[in-house]
Amino acid sequence: MTRELESLGVAVELERLRRSVDVGFATTRGDLALLLQRADQADKALDEHEQRLDRLERSRWPLPSVAALTSCAALGVALWQARGL
Repeated sequence: MTRELESLGVAVELERLRRSVDVGFATTRGDLALLLQRADQADKALDEHEQRLDRLERSRWPLPSVAALTSCAALGVALWQARGL
């Protein structure tokens, strides 16, 4: 009789442990799903920012080219004025 009660107690404790492990796994799965969703949202936001940055880079003024043309024009005007005097 005592052995049956002990084995029944062991079975009950094993079931409790199993339930605890199942709950822990379910919680872990939920946390991982949330992290995956947040990572996907971060990836989408990063892609959107990269697209915006690409559009801004394409529409900006080519300042080095404008500076080179301006300096060449200034040099040309300076030479023209020096030759004209």
